[in-house]
Amino acid sequence: GAFQKKGHSARVLTPEEAEKLAKDQVLVSEFKQLKLEKEAQKNWDLFYKRNSTNFFKDRHWTTREFEELKACREFADQKLTILEAGCGVGNCLFPLLEEDLNIFAYACDFSPRAVEFVKKNALYSTERCKVFQCDLTKDDLLDNIPPDSVDVVTLIFVLSAIHPDKMHLVLRNIYKVLKPGKCVLFRDYGLYDHAMLRFKSSSKLGENFYVRQDGTRSYFFTQEFLSQLFKAEGYEQVVNEYVQRETVNRKEDLRVPRVFLQSKFQKP
Repeated sequence: GAFQKKGHSARVLTPEEAEKLAKDQVLVSEFKQLKLEKEAQKNWDLFYKRNSTNFFKDRHWTTREFEELKACREFADQKLTILEAGCGVGNCLFPLLEEDLNIFAYACDFSPRAVEFVKKNALYSTERCKVFQCDLTKDDLLDNIPPDSVDVVTLIFVLSAIHPDKMHLVLRNIYKVLKPGKCVLFRDYGLYDHAMLRFKSSSKLGENFYVRQDGTRSYFFTQEFLSQLFKAEGYEQVVNEYVQRETVNRKEDLRVPRVFLQSKFQKP
């Protein structure tokens, strides 16, 4: 079982959780941080080598959570052009293409191996999607996508893997291909999510920013930080709220607090 609530208040920590986070102030050395930044692509490529297409479940919740994919149509069977920025192995992409026959999708990922997995998927068709390798912080999306041509951009559990100093570059890049009046749909880890509280000491890279054992990194967003990030690049905020879920494992009597940030920002 699980319950879910949406709102503007951050999750309140238990005293034990607050104490654990307060103690954990030692940052990973600057040398190691630079190495992690340099090897980010290699680490994600190794992640997909180890896990193949098995790590993430297909995300059939996307259309349920983001009604905008239907709502942004002016008429029922209007063809939509979407960009999935950071598509991984296609766990969002392929359910969407299956559920909605009037979508053409651009999809890109940092990891060349992930892109190859997408191309090998039986559902992959160049008539319905174009997938390409891209470092969103430095490779120009305009090399693959015409300017002002995309109806919806999905940015789902992607920005958290990027160094906070470079996040604005991703949003600036996306802005160029998005049609005026259209939106970025965002979902990612929120402050005090269970994953943030599970990091061992010596995993901290900066405020709300951590490294996993496999070298991949994760940032945990506050509403305020995300809002400032998008607005600084010229977007208007439509929705920006915490989604708090408590997943209950009745067998083991475990309650796991999940916190995500779910948001929608529009290009004027």
